[in-house]
Amino acid sequence: MLPAIATLPLWSVIGLFSICAVVIGFAGTRLATIALKLAERTGMGQIIAGAVFVGMSTSLPGSVLSVTTAWQGHTDLAIGNALGGIAAQTTFLAIADFLYRKGNLEHAAASATGLAQATLLVSMLALPLLAYGGPDWMVFHIHPVSILLFVLYGFGLSLLAEIRHQPMWRPRRTDLTDEDAKEDDADYHPESTLRLWTEFLSFAAITAVAGYTIGESGLAIVEKTGISETAVGTFLTAIATSLPELVSAIAAVRMGAVNLAVGDIIGGNAFDVLFLAASDFSYRDGSIYAAFNQQHLFTIALVILMTGILLLGMLNRERRGIANIGWESVSILCLYGMSIFYLSG
Repeated sequence: MLPAIATLPLWSVIGLFSICAVVIGFAGTRLATIALKLAERTGMGQIIAGAVFVGMSTSLPGSVLSVTTAWQGHTDLAIGNALGGIAAQTTFLAIADFLYRKGNLEHAAASATGLAQATLLVSMLALPLLAYGGPDWMVFHIHPVSILLFVLYGFGLSLLAEIRHQPMWRPRRTDLTDEDAKEDDADYHPESTLRLWTEFLSFAAITAVAGYTIGESGLAIVEKTGISETAVGTFLTAIATSLPELVSAIAAVRMGAVNLAVGDIIGGNAFDVLFLAASDFSYRDGSIYAAFNQQHLFTIALVILMTGILLLGMLNRERRGIANIGWESVSILCLYGMSIFYLSG
């Protein structure tokens, strides 16, 4: 922990934490917008380039936090932040559903790529559980599962591109089902590529510094209040570093781009699983998966269940609930609310 932050009174630490959260919310959202333009400019295809640029940019504060706190040996905060960010971002979709007045958000965003993204996410979440329950193999100080997570993510990106162009399944179209945007539908952006890259790197640096400061402030809050690192990581730091996803999801829903909202959240969640792998690389006292506790296992099971509910929502025919809110969103909000009581207890 930074000595300067450790000596501050609690109210100052909370103030610093809040300021950094606002910075991440603003700069991270701007970063995601620039990243989307770069994804279109590269010619790599929106599925792969968008997942890499947008997913990386919006997840940068959380990844910096998890890696730096794991390096310092604070595994509970690093793991809690990585897994808690996935739970928080999935809950953000449920919040966005309340703002989508046309109908059920999950139904409207049903697509083959969305199903593939969610399946990839569940597959990636299973690997840390195998690492925890299986043999404690090590390559130097890195568990092989951490390497496999990066390989699986890269394979998943290539598979998503193939599925988007040649899907084996298509949703039954209704008056609410949103068509996925095609690459040639991308808006023209007059900014030069150099300017976009300069802005991208500038906002990336800002969010990285803010993410690191959030982590140090979180450690100070743990020390001064006695709240567990797991609870602080799963809720406080995870929500703070995930604010760009919330702002982006709400903005996309208000524009009617429901596929963009759901795709960015689920795709970003898959990228967030890599926080664990990156933290394992930086953790110097063995495998980070061996440091899992009961609360971490609970959070993994929670996000798998949340993702499964989203999958069912995309596969299910349209069911309009109260105020056009789907049962999926209500279920996810209830699950997240119950997890707060359990993990904070």
